[in-house]
Amino acid sequence: MLEHVLKALPEEACGLLGGCGEFVEAVLPVTNQMHSPVRFFMEPVELLESFQWLDKNRLALLAIYHSHPKGPDQPSATDLELLWYPGCAQLIWFPVLDRWDVKGFFIRKNYTEEINLIFEPDS
Repeated sequence: MLEHVLKALPEEACGLLGGCGEFVEAVLPVTNQMHSPVRFFMEPVELLESFQWLDKNRLALLAIYHSHPKGPDQPSATDLELLWYPGCAQLIWFPVLDRWDVKGFFIRKNYTEEINLIFEPDS
């Protein structure tokens, strides 16, 4: 994900995470059709192909990720307003001084809940 986030700069990056249970097994970058530093809209054909790939590989959609190149480290008003997959975790990448960090959230109609993310080294 971070590689995609950095490559997309100065625009927001976006994509899907697929896996089983709580374990991410695939990162599927999708082009930000808006090419904007403050908003994203996943390119529809790539998004459909990503969903088809998940289905073919018997993986569930676990999360949607995107970046906030200039912050904030929380879901923006636009993120809350345009939430398309309310049952899906949302990961937001953001800069902190000279590095990038990521936070996860479950966004519900009336509240946002931050979730713990655990990163394991590749085996």
